[in-house]
Amino acid sequence: MAAAPFRYLRAASFGEAVGLLEEHGEDARVIAGGQSLVPLMTLGLALPEVLIDITGAGERTVERDGDRLRISALVRHADLERSPTAAGACAMLPEAARLIGNVRVRHRGTIGGSLAHGEATAEWPCVAVALGATVQVLGPAGERSIAASDLFLTHMTTSLGPAEVITGVELPATHVREGTCFRELARRAGDFALVTAAAVVALGGDGRCSAVRVALGAVADRPLDVSEPAAVLVGEQVDQRTAGVAAAAVAAAADVRPHPHAAVDYRREIVAVLVARALLEAAARARNGDRA
Repeated sequence: MAAAPFRYLRAASFGEAVGLLEEHGEDARVIAGGQSLVPLMTLGLALPEVLIDITGAGERTVERDGDRLRISALVRHADLERSPTAAGACAMLPEAARLIGNVRVRHRGTIGGSLAHGEATAEWPCVAVALGATVQVLGPAGERSIAASDLFLTHMTTSLGPAEVITGVELPATHVREGTCFRELARRAGDFALVTAAAVVALGGDGRCSAVRVALGAVADRPLDVSEPAAVLVGEQVDQRTAGVAAAAVAAAADVRPHPHAAVDYRREIVAVLVARALLEAAARARNGDRA
């Protein structure tokens, strides 16, 4: 299958991309790696008349500034898979990156494109919600920041306004005695996930859980912050029993939707399994300096 004809434009900056989006309106779409948009175009599910290429609009940078990590929207999945800066700031980042699609997808797709696309089964939306990331956006009214938890509305629908583009992502680096972990289940390597789970666990001086964040992806129409039911782990030593209790609470509370390849009850069981594993590994990394 082939995409419908379209006009191709290149933006030399994010500001120019915004201007072109304003000029061409609803008929225009932004493209970077194209790993989400192009398949929709070839299937006839997206029919933009104008494609605005932003691959030359900025640098591909991953930079740490104290306890914050700043990632350009144009950074590719493979960059984060291999980046020592990303790995040193948060073990979850390379862990999630290496699960995305296949080698081709990881070398073309970008973190900004994935977040803007808003696919509920994608890895980066789940990671962003779990880590409490902030998405940097440029639009006709200037720059603004959107909390990841406020960005995703429903299937492939975000709170980005008309002619707004994502320019970067900022997230907290892992602190001492804090660990992260990302787990997912797919039918085959490279398939869309049936369930994704991301966990952040902080330990107090006594080794007990002092704080926990958990997010789920692929189970609903957007990534879910399920930290509230997971909070039964706070004050406990993190072990098989307590992680299992917290994971069961998350699975019971989560809004798990039907799926063509897996029953709701089965996916709810997988939520419990993956969350327990992610919590245990995140706690182990908190004890050992968040090493993947």
